[in-house]
Amino acid sequence: MNGEWVILLPLLLACGAFAGVLAGLLGVGGGIVIVPMLYHVYTGLGIDVATAMPLSVGTSLSTIMFTSLVSARSHNRRGTVDWPLVRRWIPWMLVGVVIGTLLGSHVPGAILKSVFGLLLIMVAAHMLLTARHKATLSERLPGNGVQSGIATGVGSVAAMLGIGGGTLVVPILNLFSYPIHRAVGTAAVFGFVISVPATVGYVLSGWGHAGLPAVSTGFVNWLGFAALVPATMLFAPVGVRLCHRLNVARLKQVFAVFLLLVGLKMAFF
Repeated sequence: MNGEWVILLPLLLACGAFAGVLAGLLGVGGGIVIVPMLYHVYTGLGIDVATAMPLSVGTSLSTIMFTSLVSARSHNRRGTVDWPLVRRWIPWMLVGVVIGTLLGSHVPGAILKSVFGLLLIMVAAHMLLTARHKATLSERLPGNGVQSGIATGVGSVAAMLGIGGGTLVVPILNLFSYPIHRAVGTAAVFGFVISVPATVGYVLSGWGHAGLPAVSTGFVNWLGFAALVPATMLFAPVGVRLCHRLNVARLKQVFAVFLLLVGLKMAFF
């Protein structure tokens, strides 16, 4: 097992650097980038799909646990967190996290891979459709009953697939004409709310699982955590600097096509 560190560590550092640049450049990050990269790293090292997929999800959530906390604190200092919305959604979101963690750790890895691929396809389609035109359903948030359902659904999907709050919360809030900076700040808090209990759930559900790589506790690989978090945070400013020099709208379209291809591969092949 120790011999795989030599291969695994530089690959994980490269994944973190790539995810960090994308986060700063395009405003994407979290599991939507990390999970597919980790999946291909783990399967490339010979780990079977049944282990690689929940391991990728659990490890992704462990990194989001830290990065979302740092992001949420920053947004809170700027006053861009909607705390009444957070308090209203948290109980239902935690219900969703329990459901999603149980599904993610017990659904066969091949099915989980396909579901994640479908999510990537949906995210790519959304990015392409909204690259130049903003989509809205209403000028205000729906009633509390609908909001409870949304929060439960977000918690379930995020915990099951290892993604942060931003991938789902920001576009959903934007559909209801929610201010973008407030949506991003609030989503960062939700990312922390989702990732902490979900990480614990993946640790417990994968406890004693055979075939895990070195330095893993259940379905969380701490070598991945130690490599991804600093690399992501170190390279995010590089992406921010590139953002001011490049055509970001066109890059988002190119990245959306890339996500679409990766999603098709994970969903159907």
